[in-house]
Amino acid sequence: MSEPTGTRPFSSFEWMIALRYLRPRNKEAFISIIAGLSFLGITLGVATLIIVMSVMNGFRAELLGKILGINGHLIIQPIDEPLRDFDGLASRVEKLDFVNAAIPFVEGQALASGKNVGSGVLVRGMTRASLDKMSLVSGNIRQGTLEGFDDSGGVAIGTRLAAQLGLFAGSRITLVSPKGAVTPLGVAPRIKNYEVVAIFEIGMSEYDSSFVFMPLPEAQAYFNSPDQVTAIDLYVDDPDQVKEYRQPVEDAADRSLFLVDWQQRNRTFFSALQVERNVMFIILTLIILVAALNIISSLVMLVKDKGHDIAILRTMGATRGAVMRVFCISGAMIGVVGTVAGFVLGVVFCLNIETIRQAVSSLLATDLFSPEIYFLSQLPAKIDMTETFAILCMALVLSLLATIYPAWRAARLDPVQALRYE
Repeated sequence: MSEPTGTRPFSSFEWMIALRYLRPRNKEAFISIIAGLSFLGITLGVATLIIVMSVMNGFRAELLGKILGINGHLIIQPIDEPLRDFDGLASRVEKLDFVNAAIPFVEGQALASGKNVGSGVLVRGMTRASLDKMSLVSGNIRQGTLEGFDDSGGVAIGTRLAAQLGLFAGSRITLVSPKGAVTPLGVAPRIKNYEVVAIFEIGMSEYDSSFVFMPLPEAQAYFNSPDQVTAIDLYVDDPDQVKEYRQPVEDAADRSLFLVDWQQRNRTFFSALQVERNVMFIILTLIILVAALNIISSLVMLVKDKGHDIAILRTMGATRGAVMRVFCISGAMIGVVGTVAGFVLGVVFCLNIETIRQAVSSLLATDLFSPEIYFLSQLPAKIDMTETFAILCMALVLSLLATIYPAWRAARLDPVQALRYE
């Protein structure tokens, strides 16, 4: 009967005893319920962390992609004199190895009106070649075409603006600018009708409802900016390294200018996203921590209930280390299986999150992800494997740490003390 004596650590004998202790029995039903709740808590905690962090990553990636797809990574603005030499300046800067595109544009605000409805818009004038470099616009035309855009005398608008004003390709839109002709009575507003030659859909409600693209010469005339542009958008290879590109751009420009990068323009927005992301991670980690505490509770009660069995094992020759490993395995099984189940649940949910959102929206007859509130037309989710691995490691470490105290208490009991629990 002394066969277990001297068995190697984590032998089949220890696994057999540990797994047997996890099987529910009538007199241990309450302990099994606590263990089940611990398993469920870890599963839901890991799954929720993966889902929430993936959604936050998806939000940042989608918003960053759309913001940087419509606005340059680095913007060149004039200081002392207007940008009249914009063609030469754009050519010089575009020769830099890290610059993918240099797009001159004229920009101004106006009031757009359709069928007795008005809305404030941002008018941006640029050439057809520049629009082709912006795949978010040129690659998402829903109505009309950009063919002959430079000579069309028309404009391209977003789908939400078109729906709001009741317009479609071929309709006419009226633009009113406060910066019109100077008269003896003051500055008269400039009012002009344009044909809607194309309707695009970027997928970001703020842009689809406010941007109007106009041919560059027409925009220069409309905003009284002949032979000059407002700024030049630069698109670079690595947006995260944009600060390192500032000096080479200044050297290539060979004139006084003011550079603004995307991090400066959107610092508040993305800082808020990062703070929210960190706070959500801390809050949701508490779910896993509570589940780990439940593991401690269930194992402590299991040790008390198995006092007689511990005495028999010690009498048969099981070492303190063997007893400790038995209860460590019992608790670790809850954590490991719960973590794996949470990982599978979280990944499956993230891969089908838009389908699930649509199903729940249909079931509840409500819009759970309004584009007007969340800016995006679809719920994004981007799984970061490094971050997911860190979540799994954290859950496993907390689960394993939770087993140490109960297992240590079980190992401390000698046969005489253990019999007192019976």
